Amino acid sequence: MAGQSRKWMILMASIWIQAFTGTNFDFSAYSSELKKVLQVSQVELNYLATASDLGKAFGWSSGLALVYFPLWIVMFIAAFMGFFGYGLQWLLIRRIITLPYFLVFLLCLLAGCSISWFNTVCFVLCIQNFPRSRPLAISLTVSFNGVSAALYNLAAKAINPSSYDLYLLLNASVPLFTSIAALIPILRQPPISPLHSDITRHDHFIFIVLNIFAVITGLYLLLAPSNHAKLFFSGAIVLLILPLGIPGMVYGRNWFKHAIYPKILVKGSSFVFADADDLDLCKELLDGNHDTTVVVHNDDNGIENVQDGTTRKGCWEMMIKSDRLVMLEEEHDTKRLLCRIDFWLYYFAYFCGGTIGLVYSNNLGQIAQSLGLSSSTSTLITLYSSFSFFGRLLSAAPDFLRMKLYLARTGWLAIALVPTPLALLVLSMTEAEVALQIGTSLIGLSSGFIFSAAVSITSELFGPRSVGVNHNILITNIPVGSLVYGLLSALVYDANAVSYRGSLVCMGRECYFVTFVWWGCVSVLGLFSSVLLFLRTRRAYDRFERNRACLVS
Repeated sequence: MAGQSRKWMILMASIWIQAFTGTNFDFSAYSSELKKVLQVSQVELNYLATASDLGKAFGWSSGLALVYFPLWIVMFIAAFMGFFGYGLQWLLIRRIITLPYFLVFLLCLLAGCSISWFNTVCFVLCIQNFPRSRPLAISLTVSFNGVSAALYNLAAKAINPSSYDLYLLLNASVPLFTSIAALIPILRQPPISPLHSDITRHDHFIFIVLNIFAVITGLYLLLAPSNHAKLFFSGAIVLLILPLGIPGMVYGRNWFKHAIYPKILVKGSSFVFADADDLDLCKELLDGNHDTTVVVHNDDNGIENVQDGTTRKGCWEMMIKSDRLVMLEEEHDTKRLLCRIDFWLYYFAYFCGGTIGLVYSNNLGQIAQSLGLSSSTSTLITLYSSFSFFGRLLSAAPDFLRMKLYLARTGWLAIALVPTPLALLVLSMTEAEVALQIGTSLIGLSSGFIFSAAVSITSELFGPRSVGVNHNILITNIPVGSLVYGLLSALVYDANAVSYRGSLVCMGRECYFVTFVWWGCVSVLGLFSSVLLFLRTRRAYDRFERNRACLVS
């Protein structure tokens, strides 16, 4: 029982870490000030945003560090990387020190790398302590990474609303203090114990409660007014601390179950999980004694060859059936992963969906400024952050709705990509402030879902034991996309900019119109790629779900 309590403390520690380490999402809050201090163009500013995203490509180094160091040391290495990466940039904006552009680039790279290291720490904690509820644990903790910008925005308003450099100081110091607070639960991590079905059901109930707390937190941050920021920031901290009562709930519920419930249990009551026909069908499916006209052959490389009594040819058939996955959670090493068509469809869907959302958030400051809405930048950051948070929470929907509405997780991914092209269409059609708010909310919702669901999808498609390496290969699309999409937007911006007080500034709808059109076209390609991925993997997901249902029954 004590081990179960410590397990939930570990989850709370992961939530705290994620909530205060999504420091890359507030880049747009101080990017204009950084551009002014360095006296650089929009293209050069974009390279700094790319450097922060490029740091994530070095996330594999955290896995290497875990081979030689315990988890808590890796966490503090991440904290000090962020402390120096953001801290020196704060000194630069305060004009206390002077740094060359190349060194600022390296500092952004170091700060971005710290975020990946923190993510790895949280992933390992969730996987070790929640092996049967891994998707729920990961989606819940990762969702709080999306609310970081809203928390920092509220904290900055509470301390000094007129200071843009304050974001950098918070980015540098808060993750370090959070690591200190999370140290004790991590050091007291419970040993791995055998899992029982009642524990799994109990975990499911606790996750429902935690997700309710999460929704309340997100709504609170979204609706918190700008005035009385100190009061509302204190309320946000209280909401993050409240779930600490979960261990008490664990003890209370177990005590009731063992001490009170047996006394009031009505004899003869029972639950029917499945009827006889369903059980017979499950046995046939598992034993392989059922007849079908479809025969599936697997070669040594896991490639599926389908024979259905007829010879089907054509480009579409080849796109759907060639080299598609036969089963889920089959381990893939790097070489095999890179030879998979499904991986490249997945990579392209992420590249043309979630990564566009990240680059959009990096440009929010300049987008608002170009439309004469500089005063609304903090509101837009809060909108993006809050809806990214809700999108990440929604990524747990496949697990909560599995019994009532089952859809392959890759199908949910395709649905999640739909809001991005719609949002970019709205943004390209009008420059109204309400359109900017709607577009920002939709893009945040879409990208948040993708960021959170990606870990579970990678684990299911290419193996849970290889998820650390494979997921870091997947997210190499982030720095590539940040460079490509960011460079496109910067070139369009600079082409329409004029010199103002020593820096290039663009005003008007034309600053980002072409960019929104191009990003919208690319996001449609990403949607098409995700639909193909769903059609190719649907069969493997259905087989996996049938087997899981039979085992549960």
